[in-house]
Amino acid sequence: MVATKPPVRVRADESGIAAAAEVIARGGTVAVPTETVYGLAARADSADAVAGIYRAKGRPDFNPLIVHVPDVAAAEQLATFDARARLLAEAFWPGALTMVLPRRGDAVLAAAVSAGLPTVALRCPAHGAMQALLRVTGLALAAPSANRSGGVSPTTADHVAASLGGRVDLIIDGGATEQGLESTIVGLRDDGTWAVLRPGPITADAIARVLGDAVEAMTSDARGIEAPGQLASHYAPGKPVRLGAQVAEPGEFHIGFGAVAGDISLSTSGDLAEAAARLYACLHAAADAEDARIAVAPIPEQGIGIAINDRLRRAAA
Repeated sequence: MVATKPPVRVRADESGIAAAAEVIARGGTVAVPTETVYGLAARADSADAVAGIYRAKGRPDFNPLIVHVPDVAAAEQLATFDARARLLAEAFWPGALTMVLPRRGDAVLAAAVSAGLPTVALRCPAHGAMQALLRVTGLALAAPSANRSGGVSPTTADHVAASLGGRVDLIIDGGATEQGLESTIVGLRDDGTWAVLRPGPITADAIARVLGDAVEAMTSDARGIEAPGQLASHYAPGKPVRLGAQVAEPGEFHIGFGAVAGDISLSTSGDLAEAAARLYACLHAAADAEDARIAVAPIPEQGIGIAINDRLRRAAA
């Protein structure tokens, strides 16, 4: 039976982390801030605990989860690292990069985290609260975004509570997240190529400067779901979304950018990093507005703007 009482909230301090670790140890779910968005964490070695994530989110079981680890040594217990993976870890970990790697046969992971795939998505986060939880529990933690599946990702504890309510056992309130956009996901292919499976704060150009390879196109429908965040319709605010809107039409809540003011702005100065950090907060505000539809100003398709537009296109799908 799904819980209906409000979730317990704790601060992101030593006592709060200890309380969260107890919930994790017994197989519960904890919403925890990362540098990207809030994640819904559970121990990745327990099928029942991982099922709790899918149940709380209403997430389809063919959509894999990202597993969070404290360092490279822990990651190498779960996946096969080649020279490219080590180079990426050295350049971007801890940080907002997730690598999809071959899952080790002896990895102590619930099968559901990989959703039937022979790979596992791994990330070493940079946020102090998530790192503390990983080290106190001594466990790898599966942690997709802490919201109902397909909805707008949470960048504050209030967003988590509004979306999941009593479906989450405990929320660590660490304030607003810094980057506000889910991690970049890169897949390393057996043939030596690599692909950005989900754009994010770390750009394809930055990855190319490390690997020195040509970028393969993002995953096509022919390959199917290889990593989280690849569903065509995702990050949806529950209202129709119109993109590239210089001016709002009647009945639209307008999200602006740069010279396009709107009812709220991703960044009045046209700063793409600020826009990424504010994207989900603006979508939450638009979802709560009385207007029946949402319009979004044009965003440049460059740098982190590629990731912002990826999320907006899926929100509009």
